[in-house]
Amino acid sequence: MKLRWIGLALGTLLAMGAALSLPSCGHDQKLVALQITPSTFTFLTPDLTATEQYTAIATYIHPPATMDVTSKATWAVDDGIVSINAGLVSPLGGCGGGDISASMPEGTGGSQNIVLAYATVTVNNPDDPICPGGGTEGLLTVAVNPAAGGTVTSLTGGISCPSLCFAEFAVGASVGLTATPAQGYSFVNWTGCTTFQGNSCSVAIPVGGAGVSATFTAD
Repeated sequence: MKLRWIGLALGTLLAMGAALSLPSCGHDQKLVALQITPSTFTFLTPDLTATEQYTAIATYIHPPATMDVTSKATWAVDDGIVSINAGLVSPLGGCGGGDISASMPEGTGGSQNIVLAYATVTVNNPDDPICPGGGTEGLLTVAVNPAAGGTVTSLTGGISCPSLCFAEFAVGASVGLTATPAQGYSFVNWTGCTTFQGNSCSVAIPVGGAGVSATFTAD
């Protein structure tokens, strides 16, 4: 009986030793999911100095782990309006939207398939009416020189300078302005008009708006 217990004990020790000698599954760590944050981002203007940092988060198994792999991922973009480097996105001008992607291999524990994640980025251009977020109106600004020399009013309302010297009008609209000298002043000229005659000015509102000035002189 004693020999039997000794044999069982030796068998248990051998089994434990074999288990301890098995290789760790740590080297089989496998990437099962990749996520980009934020999932969407919009640049409100095509300002070349603007940036947004995207982050790639990887989820692994064998053993389970979650880690930031932004610097290890391969980043790409499918349009020409932004550039991306290690997740840092910058607009290149223009307007539109597209996908950015981060990719990484699954890992040594599985096949070498590529795991991909996608996010979207949009660049608005308020100066271009065909762009996302692009304006359909342009700002018309008026200056009166000198301020006491007279007034400028728009025929369709909105401008009554020098008290109210700016207003938005539809891009492509023709806005008529009239300059009226104050007592003791005479109207001299316009600058910035599309066409003008005497104290009347017509301005075709372009994308991005326009600026007009009326000059008066003391009598």
